[in-house]
Parts: sequence; structure tokens; C-alpha cells
Amino acid sequence: MAFDNPLAGEIWASKYRFQSPDGGGDASVEETWARVATALAEAEPRPRRAAMRERFLSALQDFRFIPAGRVLAGAGAGRNVTLFNCFVMGEIPDDLPGIFAQVREAAVTMQQGGGVGMDFSSIRPKGWPVRGVAADASGPLSFMDVWDSMCRTIMSAGQRRGAMMGCLRVEHPDIEAFIDAKREPGRFRNFNLSVLVSDAFMAALAREEDWPLTFEGQVVRTVPATELWRRLMQGTYDAAEPGVIFIDRVNAQNNLAHCETILASNPCGEQMLPAYGACLLGSINLARLVEAPFEPGAHIPDASLAELTATAVRMLDNVIDISRFPLEAQATEARAKRRIGLGVTGLADALIFCGATYGTDAAVTLTRQWLGAIKREAYRASADLARERGPFPLYDPVMLDRPNLATLDPETREQIRAHGLRNGCLTSIAPTGTTSLLAGNVSSGIEPVFAFAYSRKVRQADGTTREEPVEDYALAAWKRLRGETPPPADLFVTAQTLTPADHVRMQAAAQAEIDSSISKTVNCPEHIAFEDFAAVYVEAYHAGCKGLTTYRPNSVTGSVLSVAPAEEEPAPAPDPQLSPRPEALAGATYKIAWPESAHAVYVTINDLEEPTGRRPFEIFVNSKNMEHYAWTLGLTRMISAVFRRGGDVAFVADELKAVFDPRGGAWVGGRYVPSLLAAIGGVIERHLERDAALSDPPPAPAVAVRPFAAASCPRCGGFNLARKEGCDTCGDCGYSKCG
Repeated sequence: MAFDNPLAGEIWASKYRFQSPDGGGDASVEETWARVATALAEAEPRPRRAAMRERFLSALQDFRFIPAGRVLAGAGAGRNVTLFNCFVMGEIPDDLPGIFAQVREAAVTMQQGGGVGMDFSSIRPKGWPVRGVAADASGPLSFMDVWDSMCRTIMSAGQRRGAMMGCLRVEHPDIEAFIDAKREPGRFRNFNLSVLVSDAFMAALAREEDWPLTFEGQVVRTVPATELWRRLMQGTYDAAEPGVIFIDRVNAQNNLAHCETILASNPCGEQMLPAYGACLLGSINLARLVEAPFEPGAHIPDASLAELTATAVRMLDNVIDISRFPLEAQATEARAKRRIGLGVTGLADALIFCGATYGTDAAVTLTRQWLGAIKREAYRASADLARERGPFPLYDPVMLDRPNLATLDPETREQIRAHGLRNGCLTSIAPTGTTSLLAGNVSSGIEPVFAFAYSRKVRQADGTTREEPVEDYALAAWKRLRGETPPPADLFVTAQTLTPADHVRMQAAAQAEIDSSISKTVNCPEHIAFEDFAAVYVEAYHAGCKGLTTYRPNSVTGSVLSVAPAEEEPAPAPDPQLSPRPEALAGATYKIAWPESAHAVYVTINDLEEPTGRRPFEIFVNSKNMEHYAWTLGLTRMISAVFRRGGDVAFVADELKAVFDPRGGAWVGGRYVPSLLAAIGGVIERHLERDAALSDPPPAPAVAVRPFAAASCPRCGGFNLARKEGCDTCGDCGYSKCG
């Protein structure tokens, strides 16, 4: 088939197409579907494989059912990767060997394509005594830095960077530092952050009481709940993080509460999982199921939805049996509970086809109707599979009293009572970003349409980005069916035109029909009052949501999607010319003494005086060490070009500070710096702060970076360095230098 847009074809070719070393593999997306269908049918008894393959292939065709990206890319490809998208790692022990064992397990998991979530609440707070070594603990955030550094070097399944979710409970003594962590440029770039908020905290907030910060049952100090909440809300208001997970509600409504406790969330927040929990995902494309779109009788046939749901449950259940797992503990957990995450995509487009404006009563009614039907049919399909194959090993009839099952219709409950369930949890709604684009740019998950025509930033192999114009699936369908007739503005609404209350209302409506959770972003206007913004989270809690993520346009976070400005109000075009250089400029020179370099590196940054203040104009990096000559020359030319264009150039420092040297970094001023480039980034950052603070700067200083002590290792900073047979050798990291 021809893809609906060029971007869809590129996504298929780069992310999901299988290509063997001999040049064979998928020649078309139809061959991708055939590969996946064949692989999933292998889990069936031999006499039924051919028939099931055709059934699975029918579900995949026309993107009616879209397995998650790991399944599309890996099923039947023979690669040593997992078909599961998301994991939560084991509980982190509060000791050094256990912590680093968890780092290793997370690295192995991400290497095979899985995103990971961790709860760092079990690590003692900063300043807590470490018995036996006469030292104070550095706290969970210092170890999160280790995870972040590890993740930076891991390429998940060879195609994408690893993704992580870091969680901390609201009562942990380091919660304030956790909330503020991403205000430090470049820190935790590979983490999404969420605070695990308890019902007790929300009650204390409502009563405006003090909130105890505790560890291992000991109260470290108390803070006003309102002040802690304000701090959390300010972080999300300014930078869209941390998110919030209402952890007690998650556990109270968990189907598997009889045999597990939810520990944390996967990176996108749709799967709340226990230690070593794993879940695979797949989405029913509601937009492709609507019959007679834009007509008064537009609808999704009940029979079509029921049949597709039953097939999707069977396909996902089969994935559990054919998938590899990075860790044996993950395999044991997955097979014991057989958790799946069947969700939807294209909801907003389906609502448009049926004439229901997102966020209205009509949209809520249809959302509950469609998701309720999927829930019912998923449980019936799982009960049928239990009759055929047996229930999941940890099934217990007590599950019938859990909230998600208690609301099922009597016929479905009777079916479960008779046969049990094949799957412990069945439904979840993932973000479906690239798979929705693959399917013709249908609206993602249960999100509203972001924009009906926009530019998407596509990251290239060399790290640069280019922009690709994209048109929404519903708008493209309107043009095919209605020609040049303008679409009704009151129906074709976007995420930017909806109110936060519209977003929360739709998320709450969907959550009522979903076992696990939902990945959704509540878009807020840039100028929303802070108190109104904070009230959105309280509203979501009372509406029954399990968590919330918001986005308000701000100067801290970037965006993958951007909408072109309206034609009648075009944005002024930036001057493409570089600013001319004055004859003389004032600046500052900084000295970096890098342990691995025999000669110091000198960084000179010259400033331009403007009516609005000082700004950096050019940079020079010099050293007697000729090893650095080529890259420092290229670096200075590129950064100087950026400086001369003006604007906010803080990102230059951020990008350099994130550069890792595979040979190891160095301890500088009591802090680990991952590379010489990162040290230069730190110099730029300090210079920008200096320009902002000084209107009439003093003479240019010479700031030297503290070198290593003679007995410390230049790679890891440890003090286990010994001279053996003419060589300095580190007993901690293996560093060795002779001479």
C-alpha cells in the first residue's frame, strides 16, 4: 500500500522495517504485517497456525490494530530484543552493591529495547548516616545521576535512546531537591520525573496541615503541605515536570492487588507496574473503524469493535510466549501474571468523524461507549483464552471483587467466574506517537488533535533535525470527501483551543474504563494563572485520574511539534546575517587544567555591549596541546556563529555539558565532569551568569579548574591509585598509564 504521507513511509523504513544483513527483509509494510502475523501465530497449536495467521493479518491490515513499536520491529526478525515496551525495575536496595546491580539491570533492559521506570524512594536521604564507613549518604539524586549517565550511552535496540522514569514518594526527605532537579541545566536529561503522591498528602493539603518528611519510619522534618504542593506545581508550571502519580489510587484499583504492590510507572506513565513488572502494548485504531464519516449516521459497528478486540487480546497474549526478556526476573513476572496493555489510538479523529467535539458531553458519551465495549470484549476474550489455555498462574477469584471487574456486566462476570482470566490486567492507553504517524497521522492515543497541519521535527542520524509538514488524518479525509468546503471550526478543535477542564474531563472518562493508566498531556495556555494551573491537578485527583502530566508553553522545555503562525499575523523573519564584529571587544579568559592534558586549555569569551546589556559574541579555545587543535578550531567557529546571531544561547552550554567522553571524565571542584567539552560548557555557563550579573564587569579573571590530587585517579577520581612496574594503575576502575 502507499503510505498516506511521506513521513509515514520514512518512519516505517527507519523504525519498523526489517532488513537482513544479506539485503532481504520487508519490501513493503504488507510484508511487515505478514512477518508479525506469522511470528505471533507460532504461539498457536500447529493445526491452527495458518488460520490464526490470516486472522491476525486481517487485524493488522489498514492499521486497524497497531501493535506497539517493539512488536512491529522485532516480531519474526530473529533479533535478540524484547517485544515488551516498558518495564519497572526491581526495588532498589539501600546499599552500594545493590544500587549498582540495579544500574546494570536497567542498562541490559534498555539495550534490548525496553524503557524503564524506577522508584528511588528506598535510597536513604542526603546526609543520612552510612554506618560502618563514618560517612553521610549522598542521597537518591546523586545515584540518579549515575543512571542518567548510563542511559546516555545506551542505544535502545540500535534505534532509539533509552527512556527512563524516575519516581520519588512525596514523603521522602529529599523530595524538594527532586522537584527542583531539572532546574539545573543538563541534569536528568534522560529521565521523566514523577512524584508519587499519596491520599494522605492530598488530605493534608485540603486541610492545610503540616506534612512529615520521613525515611524508614523516622520523621526528618515537617513542611506545610501547601508549600510543598506549591513547589511541585511551580516546577510543572515552569518546565512541565515533575508529573504526578496518585499512587494510592493506583494500588487500590489494581486488579492484582492480591499478589503485588505497584512500585513505579514506565517512562510514559500509562503502565503502573510492580518490581520487575513488564507490559506489552497495542492500540485499536478507532479512526479506521468509523463507518460513514461526517454523515449523520457515522458510527463504529459493535460487531467490528468486538471482533477486533478479541483478536488483539489473543495477539498480545501470544507475544508473551514468543518474546525474549532482558532479565529472568522480568520473564518470571510477565508469565506469572500475563499482563497486557490493549489501548486505542485515533480517538479524537473518530469523534470528529462522528460529529462529536472533543471535551463535550457527546464526546464523553462516545468515549465511554467505545472504551466500555473494548473493556467488556477484552475480558470476555481473556476468559475464553483461560478456558482454552488455562488462567494466568497467579489468578485468584478474589479479583472479581476488584473495582475494574466489579463493574463488568453479569454475563462477563459469570464467564470469568467459570473459567478465570488468561491475563491479570488488560487495558492501558499509550501515547502511540510514531505508530499513529505510521497509520496516516491519526490522532495519538486519546489526545485531541495537536494541530491539523503542522511541522514535525525529525531527528537525523547525525543528531541534527529537519522539519516535515504533516496533515491530520481527519482533515485529509474531509478534503477527500468535501473538497474545498471549509471544515466546521467548532468540530475541528485542537489541543491549544481546548480548556484544561476539557482535557481532564476526557482523561477521567477514559480512566473509568481502563485497568492500568493513561498517557496523556493536559495542555494549558501560556498565560494561565498559577493558581488556576495548580487547581487542574486537584480537579484531576477528584475526577478519578491516576496521574497527570501538563504542558504550558515556556522557555525551559522545547517541542517536537510546532504550528506555523497564522497568515494574517506572520512572525517577523529573523535577520539571517551575522552581526558585524566591532574593532575591539572586552571579555574574559578562563583556564581549564584538565588532568589528561599536559597543557592547560584557555577559553576566551568576548562580549558585545548593547543597549539591553552584554551578550557573548565570540569564543576562542587555545592550548599548546596540538591534539586538540582541529576540534577546538571547528568548535570555536561554530559556537561563535551561534553567538553572533544573538538570542538565547544558553542551550550551547547545556549541549556541551551533556557530552560524554568514553575514556572517562574527571572530578572537578568536587563534581564529576564527563568530558573536556563538558568543562568548556561549564565555562560558557558561568560566563553567561557573569554577563547577567555584572553591568560593569571587572578585569578578565583567570579561573582555574581544581586539578586532581596527586594520589587520585584521573578517570574515576578515586584514591586507589598505585605505582606498579612503572605504571600508575587504579584499583577501582582499571585506569593505567605508564611512563
